[in-house]
Amino acid sequence: MTDQAETGGPAEKTPARRGSLMIALLPLAMFAALVAVFYFGLYRGDPSKIPSALIGRTAPEFALAPLEGLRIGGQPVPGVSTADLKRGRVSIVNVWASWCGPCRLEHPFLLRLAQDETIDMIGINYKDQPANARRFLGMLGNPYSVVGVDTDGKAAIEWGVHGVPETFIVDGEGTVIYKHIGPIGQRAMAEQVLPAIKRAREQ
Repeated sequence: MTDQAETGGPAEKTPARRGSLMIALLPLAMFAALVAVFYFGLYRGDPSKIPSALIGRTAPEFALAPLEGLRIGGQPVPGVSTADLKRGRVSIVNVWASWCGPCRLEHPFLLRLAQDETIDMIGINYKDQPANARRFLGMLGNPYSVVGVDTDGKAAIEWGVHGVPETFIVDGEGTVIYKHIGPIGQRAMAEQVLPAIKRAREQ
């Protein structure tokens, strides 16, 4: 009988060949499984509810230079330091960057919060280019009364920031009341941010 391989037909895979193929694909399958574990571990549930070591503690010591060239009403917008968080008013500290897509999504909600004149809106511009940061605020509006530039990310490390955007609510004595991871949306605003602001006022 003529072998199929000699006549041009498909040769049947032997058990040895199938075993070799499975062994070759095993690392790929294991890698895919690990990716799935990491994905569901990180994104299962609400990431904004990840606890922060800062909650209930005094905000970390930091001092950041202003965003060069940023002005409000013709006046330079100052930088920010820990002293800005201890003035008897609720502060919202928002860590953002022009290259951050989710920052654009939450920006309308920050502008809405900025309409409350009893709140100090504080921006920490994270690892950004000054021109890009100014352009971002010029296009979308500036909700911040002060903006500090965290060029090397050291201040973000002190605040325990995992990524941008992240937002902290600080009471008038400088104690961190709440931390929100990710962009603020309609639901987060109503169910988490506004109640946290109320708690900060009652401290």
